Amino acid sequence: MTPAVGSVEAGIALALVGAVMANFASLLKHHGCQQVPLVRIQAPLQSARRLAGSPWFAAGWGIAAAAWLVHIAALSMAPISLVQASLAGGAVSLAVLSQRLFGHAVEPRQWLALLLGGVGLALLALTLPSFHGSHSQFALGAIVAFEGGLALCALLLAFGYRRLKARRGALMAIIAGTLFAFAGVAIKALTGEGELPALILAPWIALIVVCGALAQYSAVAALQRGGAIETIGLMGLIASAVQILSGVLVFGDPMASGAVGIGLQATAFGLVCVSALLLPPSRAGRGAQALIPQPA
Repeated sequence: MTPAVGSVEAGIALALVGAVMANFASLLKHHGCQQVPLVRIQAPLQSARRLAGSPWFAAGWGIAAAAWLVHIAALSMAPISLVQASLAGGAVSLAVLSQRLFGHAVEPRQWLALLLGGVGLALLALTLPSFHGSHSQFALGAIVAFEGGLALCALLLAFGYRRLKARRGALMAIIAGTLFAFAGVAIKALTGEGELPALILAPWIALIVVCGALAQYSAVAALQRGGAIETIGLMGLIASAVQILSGVLVFGDPMASGAVGIGLQATAFGLVCVSALLLPPSRAGRGAQALIPQPA
């Protein structure tokens, strides 16, 4: 089925709106997370009840659900690479909303990190060839291999988390971003013209639900253990970069041709990597965060 004229542009516009909504929702959830005890995967229902009892978190959850529906609509209209690259427009909104509405201190290096990440993702979008349609065709073997690789990465990161004492908020944010990417790629497969056999359709949907629940748990754990800019920025950056990669490897989104185009795209990925390294606060910033009372 060929999308109507302008559907790709509409999908990009929806992605931008969803990015700002998601950032605002994450900031609300971060504020609410600080008022409840740390979540425990051994007691999911108790943790969920405590989170639901926070008006800030409940409001953030509602807005995040709406943002997710907007994101799904964007994926149904435009290639996943363009949708995720368009999220660069919402990167700087994270720092602005965090500073103006919640009074969070945003370090110069974090402003730089968000700008570099945004420029990197935007550069990827600008160097991609012209797209026609939603680019939702895929081979079953390719998507299973890609999703399996993501699941393995998330598992290895989870083992690493148990052995680390410092930077646990950042590592949990990376795990959450990986899981959100897993769910996003799986949903893209459901929204388009790919060939998911009817036999695996129900398990595929169940996998999305389970992965989404684990992603939400990881996101809350990251928000409780790290600063807003660090954790929200890392989750968004990892999720976007991985899904852009899936567009090329799984859904056949074309990459730039020629030495100049390939060089610009390599630079773009480099900027995203540098951004991820700069997002965690400096030693002085971590010291200031440590003075903030943590939930019991």
